[in-house]
Amino acid sequence: MDSPSGEITLLLQKWKQGDPEALQQLMPLVYPHLRQVAAAYIRREREPGVLQATALVHEVYLRLVGQQKVDWVNRAHFYTLSAKMMRRILTDHARSEDALRRGGGAVHVPLNEQIPWVQIGGESMIDLNRALDDLEAFDPRKVQLVELRYFLGCSAEETAEIMRTSKATVDREMKFVRSWLYQRIGADHESTTPKAS
Repeated sequence: MDSPSGEITLLLQKWKQGDPEALQQLMPLVYPHLRQVAAAYIRREREPGVLQATALVHEVYLRLVGQQKVDWVNRAHFYTLSAKMMRRILTDHARSEDALRRGGGAVHVPLNEQIPWVQIGGESMIDLNRALDDLEAFDPRKVQLVELRYFLGCSAEETAEIMRTSKATVDREMKFVRSWLYQRIGADHESTTPKAS
């Protein structure tokens, strides 16, 4: 996310106005970060090859291309929507994996070390999605924090910049969200998740 925010915002505005070349110029600026996040998820997968980093980023790209009616405001808006799409793709992946594996007892690794009870490709990923949908009903801002931090892989500083708040606020709100998520889904999954040795 090192590219100047003004350049990304300008390209988003051109894309919104119907300039097809703007998207071609935008993707090289945002692709490295999206690819890095996707690769981190894939490295954590127990069964590599099931979900490829490039395929994950391409799926985000295809969904972005389909967003013809988005009124792009700035790069923060772009990354927020990308994070939401990454969440949906990983949740869809977890649903399909869960359907294939019912009763198989496959072990998966955490989505993020700060929420170790949520496993990539596991039932807990589906539960996380449901919990975030519930949280969004009364506090969409906190869901945006989770999507940026855990699904798009933004640092606390990057999240603060995108959300136009302080790092201290991001840290404080993430502490609340982790606790809330643990109460909603963590305790159930920790008791059934094998401990790493």
